[in-house]
Amino acid sequence: MKKELSFITVMGKDKKGIVARISDLLYKNNINIEDINQKIIEGLFVMTMLVDVSGYKYPLQKLNSALEKIGRDMGLRIQLQHENIFKMMHRV
Repeated sequence: MKKELSFITVMGKDKKGIVARISDLLYKNNINIEDINQKIIEGLFVMTMLVDVSGYKYPLQKLNSALEKIGRDMGLRIQLQHENIFKMMHRV
């Protein structure tokens, strides 16, 4: 099966469980984490994930809504972008 990549970005005050909540959602929806990068800068949590959504059975808007709910619950800004949109926005 061909990979279908998307980016998840997360920003907000650092707290326990951020990676666990997001990775649990991805696992339960058959989404693989291809790459992950996270840093804590002066108490600000910043994470980017490259995920393969080819195994996800629903429209990406449903995943986006679930990520936004986690963001609301935890006081974070979480954004989902399909790889094609990300590339178009960041073309040189």
